[in-house]
Amino acid sequence: MFKQAPLKAVALMGATGTGKSALALALAEPRDICLISCDSMQVYQGLDIGTSKASKEEQARVRHALIDCTDVSNIWNAQIWADKALQIIGQENQQGKVPIIVGGTGMYLKALLQGFAEVPAEKEGVRAYFEQIQQEQGTAYLYQKLQVVDAALASRLEPQDSQRIIRGLSVFESTGIPLSVWHAKQAESEQQAKDKIHCPVFVLERPREELRARIAQRFMQMMDMGWLEESKWLQTLGLPDTHPVMRAVGYRQLLDHLQGDDSLEEAIEKGITATRRYAKRQGTWFRNQTQDAFRGNPEEVKCEITAALKE
Repeated sequence: MFKQAPLKAVALMGATGTGKSALALALAEPRDICLISCDSMQVYQGLDIGTSKASKEEQARVRHALIDCTDVSNIWNAQIWADKALQIIGQENQQGKVPIIVGGTGMYLKALLQGFAEVPAEKEGVRAYFEQIQQEQGTAYLYQKLQVVDAALASRLEPQDSQRIIRGLSVFESTGIPLSVWHAKQAESEQQAKDKIHCPVFVLERPREELRARIAQRFMQMMDMGWLEESKWLQTLGLPDTHPVMRAVGYRQLLDHLQGDDSLEEAIEKGITATRRYAKRQGTWFRNQTQDAFRGNPEEVKCEITAALKE
């Protein structure tokens, strides 16, 4: 299972509500290995209930990492998480242990396993500018411009491929760096990541209707645990609406209620719906982005991870 690499870990991923945390605890406790949270919201202190963070009792039973890492006034990102995760994996490996990465934030796992040399976003209005030029002067004219600023990309495209030609021109205009160079950076970053760590990925899945029911049940359980009070505390911090925690699924809907936009019943209904949609997006992401992963129900995934940890 494990290839030769300086660092080794196992990743247990899946959509929210699939039961990843419970399975990870069952796997980690008898082996005294660390669970590394791969959750973009669990890194924030104080967001305990709404993020389904491991309880104090669970943290006493099993070592957890990358939860409660920073105050909510700060902003973490995938690269910060990946750098910290590498350090922890190295420490665990030195003790002869293979940690389990567990969570549902796919972009964090991608940053760890594939690097993170992502192409920056295009500047506002740039694409529209080139689309207008295409309408006025044609694709051939744009292709000539691309040959000047990014000959490597142009050589790989058909002169009539307007969508990719405009993409190349937009990236160069926005960043000053040819798209072909960004692609090379991505490939280099991915290879460097592969040289650093080997981490087989296991994706926990459940039937659609079962997952929908689990999400609704868990949402209500978290409400009973005091999620609304936790949201009230978050509201008092005065964070900008652009902060990631203010847009987190569930918190967003409860904050809308606290601001008077919805009744509590409406907020709960919207929160459950938003969580189900989020789980669907997660499932799609893992199917598309982790095609080499093992997928299965809890028993199947548990057996496969157990076998992997013995190697």
